[in-house]
Amino acid sequence: MDDLPIRPGMVIPAAELTVHFVRSGGPGGQHGNKTSTKAVVRWSPQSCELLTPIQRARFIRQFGHRLTQTGELVLMSELTRSQRQNLNDCRDRLKSMIEYALQTPKSRRATRPTKGSQIRRRRAKEQLSQKKQGRTGPSTHD
Repeated sequence: MDDLPIRPGMVIPAAELTVHFVRSGGPGGQHGNKTSTKAVVRWSPQSCELLTPIQRARFIRQFGHRLTQTGELVLMSELTRSQRQNLNDCRDRLKSMIEYALQTPKSRRATRPTKGSQIRRRRAKEQLSQKKQGRTGPSTHD
């Protein structure tokens, strides 16, 4: 199996990926009953030397629910009857997950409402208050 390129200059070595094939479920006839086409790819983000500690923590925070108890990410694909296509599907999904985790989140910049929006908000509140005050009937307690 080949290395997995993520970005230019960023490649996951093939030694970090564990790949094996098992039999797919569902219908398949004679072909599906005797061939192992379902691809299973395992990768451990904790032991990946490619990621910085911050990137690793971000990946685990975003995809921690998909990790096993031993900390491995397990991806499976049985979309097609071809081992190669299923393996490429798993590799593509892993690549997109890592790329997603490598994106640094935008920091929130505090903003203030504009003067016009403050005035519109107050007017809307006054109109609603007047509408509700108009619903009260004549007082019968006198």
